[in-house]
Amino acid sequence: MILDRIVASRQLAHAARDRGADAAAADRIAAAPPVRSLAARLANGPRLRVIAEFKRRSPSAGALRPGGDAAVVAASYARAGAAALSVLTDEELFDGRLADIPLARAATVADGLPVLRKDFVLHDEDLLDARLAGADAALLIARLLPSRELAARLATATSLGLEALVEVHSEEECDRALAAGARLIGVNHRDLDTLTIDLDLSARLAPRLAGGVIRVAESGLKTADDLARMADRGYHAALIGEALLRAPSPGAALAVLLGALPCG
Repeated sequence: MILDRIVASRQLAHAARDRGADAAAADRIAAAPPVRSLAARLANGPRLRVIAEFKRRSPSAGALRPGGDAAVVAASYARAGAAALSVLTDEELFDGRLADIPLARAATVADGLPVLRKDFVLHDEDLLDARLAGADAALLIARLLPSRELAARLATATSLGLEALVEVHSEEECDRALAAGARLIGVNHRDLDTLTIDLDLSARLAPRLAGGVIRVAESGLKTADDLARMADRGYHAALIGEALLRAPSPGAALAVLLGALPCG
């Protein structure tokens, strides 16, 4: 299983971390860039918002943008009207790196786009790394975090000034995320074990995400019709990567999608 391999690799890296360096890094939080609220950007707007993703490859799609420049792609997304950026930092499977976050942030500073660190976060130190790199939010995958650990990671994110997008793929994970206090929840249509897509999942989980929850649809979304369907299901935003990154110009592809959406 891909997830088992990832978790084993991350646990080894965690065990080898320099705890003294982590303690010193904590003192630098005050000097980190001010956080730009992802939740506010997604909640406000007359239509579905798009979190545009940067990644060079993925386990399901293979190579998407080999050698891609995070700053160039991020700037093109900002010009096209993205509400926020998602930056994959996993190196083993996505050819990402933590250094892509400050590059993407600097390229969109005039637009004020929040940057989400998308990775397989297991430990508090992963959130510290995200904050120091300039991320405004971090992904927490409910599939990887038992309820107590999920609540602990949410608390740590808050203490660092980060927002957390909690990703779920089932009714049980959705309920655990809500019980842990998550108010920014992403429904991932892709099963992380089989990598198959179920675009009906967001419809099934929507009734559980009422009230003040900001809802994000993830994976398998390619067309304006897909996005319109998510809006009809009550989602505030969609996270899109593969469909954009396969295009000659990711920003131009995003502009076409957004231009085809109704304004209200």
